[in-house]
Amino acid sequence: MSDHNQDRDKVIGALGGKKGLIDSGLPAVVFLVIFNVKNDLKMALTGAIILSILLAIIRLIKKDTVQHAISGLIGVLICAYFANKSGNASDFYIPKLLTNLAYGSAYLIANLIGWPLLGVVLGPLLGENFEWRKNPARKRVYIRASWIWVAMFFLRIAVQYPIYLSGNVNLLGTVNLAMGYPLFFATAYLSWRIIKTAPPIQRSID
Repeated sequence: MSDHNQDRDKVIGALGGKKGLIDSGLPAVVFLVIFNVKNDLKMALTGAIILSILLAIIRLIKKDTVQHAISGLIGVLICAYFANKSGNASDFYIPKLLTNLAYGSAYLIANLIGWPLLGVVLGPLLGENFEWRKNPARKRVYIRASWIWVAMFFLRIAVQYPIYLSGNVNLLGTVNLAMGYPLFFATAYLSWRIIKTAPPIQRSID
């Protein structure tokens, strides 16, 4: 495998990877399907939680990385808490909106202060640690790529928050899914396309 392909896989893996997206996304699909079929909030929440637990167990049995499965389970439990407490199915998506706000703000602030989060996360994985800060060209590339993530997180909020206020659970759930996997992969791909245009990495020597 070429260095570019290896680095690309590291980038995707650091951003969640396919398994991470499955662990965090499938329970939301189950929640929406059960709620539509049964119109029973508690049953829908129970189904999402059970699936999250099963995914974590499967990862353990297969000796895969359980980080994303566990974080997915915690996320579903938090979403379920909000929805169960209010009795409003739309509130299942409040934590997702807040998460997008938190990540979007973090990426925005980090870019403004010259510490793009993609550089912070990927630098050590790509073997350059924080040497990219001494290379203006690589720093600019990480900042440019990070702006894509800022746009993604705030776009999700701009589209989904008005739907949340409308109380249309089906539309909110559908849009949430549509702006989940597809938008994530598009953002990750565009990020990689930008990062690969940077000058060669000056890999640090231990």
